[in-house]
Amino acid sequence: MAAEEDVEARVAALREEVAQLRQAVVSHAVVDQAIGVVVAVGRVRPEQGWEILLEISQRTDTKLREVAEYVVQGAHCRWLPDEIHQALTAALARARSA
Repeated sequence: MAAEEDVEARVAALREEVAQLRQAVVSHAVVDQAIGVVVAVGRVRPEQGWEILLEISQRTDTKLREVAEYVVQGAHCRWLPDEIHQALTAALARARSA
């Protein structure tokens, strides 16, 4: 009986891990897309695009995945939340002057 419970607990743990890994893959894809948007719109290098997203995340206290989602959606609908927009504009200005 205890062995069966151990197996069930292990299966549950593995299912949770798979769910987390799937979410990580999705988040990674969105972040990569957002880097592409920042690179194209801001005319910066890819490593700068990554740094800009991190900076926006830290300055606005917003999860990186959420910042990336806003940036990708903003490329389509031409709208960003004010705080994200201001942080992006400032970060791009700093990146270009560096």
